[in-house]
Amino acid sequence: MRKLKLIWDFRGPAGQKTAEHHLIHLKEYIKLNDLNIPITGTETLNDMHSIAYLVIDESEMKPIRDALKPHRGQVYMDSETS
Repeated sequence: MRKLKLIWDFRGPAGQKTAEHHLIHLKEYIKLNDLNIPITGTETLNDMHSIAYLVIDESEMKPIRDALKPHRGQVYMDSETS
């Protein structure tokens, strides 16, 4: 089964801090809805662009996408399987 990485982009000098804060809310949503989503995190792409993300099974995408409104998504490639 394919996994998808749902991504929220944060730009500007405070982007990393904003991404870290957004991740707190993503984890709250996961806990509140008793979801099994173990892969979450933040990444700094450059000084002015950071992301928060979570990784889900493709079959779970529509309700989570509709509830959380990510900015974009991509197929997740696990470094151990690629």
